[in-house]
Amino acid sequence: MGISNTDLKAFEQGHHSNKKSDCPTCPICEKERKPESGFLSILSAPARRALENNGIQSFKILATYTEKELLQFHGLGPASIPKLELALKEKGMGFKNE
Repeated sequence: MGISNTDLKAFEQGHHSNKKSDCPTCPICEKERKPESGFLSILSAPARRALENNGIQSFKILATYTEKELLQFHGLGPASIPKLELALKEKGMGFKNE
């Protein structure tokens, strides 16, 4: 049983996907824009977008936030914190203290 054209969702960019959720983000575009390196590359797409949408694209900026503040961002959950913590630690940095 294959996917019919009626099961495909069209996105503004012209891509089509069998994505089931109502989220307007195109999974094809998200995959294409995923960074190859850096802490944003180790996160899920929703967590990455949460940081990007809040202007967090460098270790220096990331280190100005507490874990609690980061968890307030829509799309960033508890599973992302250890990944970010390790990435910061590798740079000799850490989250802001609460």
